[in-house]
Amino acid sequence: MPASRSYDTHPSYRPTGGEVTAGWPDLAADLPGEPLVLAVDGPAALDWAALSDGLAGAVRAAGRDVHLLDVRDHYAAAAAERLVARPVPADDPFFTPLSRAQVADLFDTVPRPERPGPGGVLVVFGPGAALCGPDVLWYADLPKRYAEAAVSKGELPVGVNLGRPGEPGDLVRLFYTDWPVLDRHRDAIVGRVDRWIDLRDTAAPAALDGTALRGTLAHLARGPVRTRPYFNSTPWGGQWAASELGFTPRAGNTALGYELIAPEAGVLVGEQDGAQVELPFQLLCVEHPEDLLGADVHRRFGTSFPIRFDYLDTMGGGNLSLHLHPREQYMRDVFGWPYTQHETYYVTAAEDGAQVLLGLTEEADPEIMRRQVEDAIAHGTPVPVEDHVQAHPATVGQLFMIPAGTPHASGAGNLVLEVSATPYLYSLRFYDWLRKDAAGASRPLPYQHAFANLDTARRGEDVTKDLVQQPRTLRAGEGWREEVIGALPEMFYAVHRLVVASGADISDDTAGRFHILNVAAGRGAVIETRDGRAHSLAFAETITIPAAVGPYRVRALGDDEVRIVKALVVEP
Repeated sequence: MPASRSYDTHPSYRPTGGEVTAGWPDLAADLPGEPLVLAVDGPAALDWAALSDGLAGAVRAAGRDVHLLDVRDHYAAAAAERLVARPVPADDPFFTPLSRAQVADLFDTVPRPERPGPGGVLVVFGPGAALCGPDVLWYADLPKRYAEAAVSKGELPVGVNLGRPGEPGDLVRLFYTDWPVLDRHRDAIVGRVDRWIDLRDTAAPAALDGTALRGTLAHLARGPVRTRPYFNSTPWGGQWAASELGFTPRAGNTALGYELIAPEAGVLVGEQDGAQVELPFQLLCVEHPEDLLGADVHRRFGTSFPIRFDYLDTMGGGNLSLHLHPREQYMRDVFGWPYTQHETYYVTAAEDGAQVLLGLTEEADPEIMRRQVEDAIAHGTPVPVEDHVQAHPATVGQLFMIPAGTPHASGAGNLVLEVSATPYLYSLRFYDWLRKDAAGASRPLPYQHAFANLDTARRGEDVTKDLVQQPRTLRAGEGWREEVIGALPEMFYAVHRLVVASGADISDDTAGRFHILNVAAGRGAVIETRDGRAHSLAFAETITIPAAVGPYRVRALGDDEVRIVKALVVEP
């Protein structure tokens, strides 16, 4: 049995049917010898100049003529405006609906270059290059966290947004326009990509050929798989992940931990100490939706992976903003997501006296609350939050249910595991404790959206009864039990907990629907599948068990009881 171990910040998997290579010369050597048009597609946030220079230099060093064509020079004059969906209301400074545009909308006419002379290579590069009818198609990628961090810090002042090469980066555009458009394009062409390139290191890019790419995705979609975790910093962030898990804060704290947020998550592929590519987790859903999600979940959610796991670290930090998330119809009509952002908070660790704010008090008056929120924005007057929202003790092991429309915030001194629906970009904030950022600016507060979604029906004792549930034993055996710790009729997923004594094990079965597991207490566990795969899981780590796994076994590691949070999609 594998020994228990510490948290792994860089879990990785060997490729199937090939090897990860590194460096521009290896890429140039991979090209066929005849004249050809090579398209290198990818997101706008790439360092395209470094790519074209590095690749062209390697092709020339191999003794071949090379010509370059930047497709961005062929975008229509109004390309950027064509992509943006009209916000509701039209002057909304906070959100736009998810764009439904296509990369082809960037062009009036897509260029169709001719092949060069004998032995020559014409490299067509930039977002949309795949549309140019190439002989060979490569995809160059940069994990989304790099673009987000760069825009937030101002490190990429121009060119990070799609179709806006000379303009400053914009997070609203990145989230709601660029990523939906580029993700659809990437997903549509991945089946014919001849080589996947990871451009995190522009001097020595890592690459995986297309056959190995697709073989690796197929293998990963049928066995336990863990995505690469990372933490963002925010004004409320704490220090727990830095002190306990080994993360280095980029901006002084480890606030938001991305354990599994499918639109941004990646899986590292390659040798542990060698070259690695980071493949978007979403590609597993696109290429193998029934294996990963299960047939029923696939019919319901398409290729959208519908559950996310992340950490909210306020240990040594401050309260989260008081906020809520859009209700179902509002999410569809205003923001363009087909399902909404239900959430839950599982308290993994807490300091003495820590609290979770959740649900309206019996006496809460939304109109008074609105006036106080507006006064806080206009005059800096503190809002008496607990006049309106209940404060609950942050008891370790307690799950708090947060259906859409419910006001909530994790208080200071918590490590919360957020087990939630995948949409994650729609925090409708009422109040942020009058905090300022490093530049002295207040955080954006889309409170009008928030009040439009406030559920005023559930309040007082109903909040405690419905949303602060007590565990209910689902099944049990010698040394183990499975509990339901959170389920509501309006939420499409449930949260369970596996409790396994030291040395004991529990059998489970995906029964055609993926599971997600997280070790919330104890040293760790090992997951064993019927095809002979064994995957260890340490404290605080999260793993996906694809639907195709079927029966599996979880063995507790270490000398203490192990508690594992489990989430799954339930019947509608």
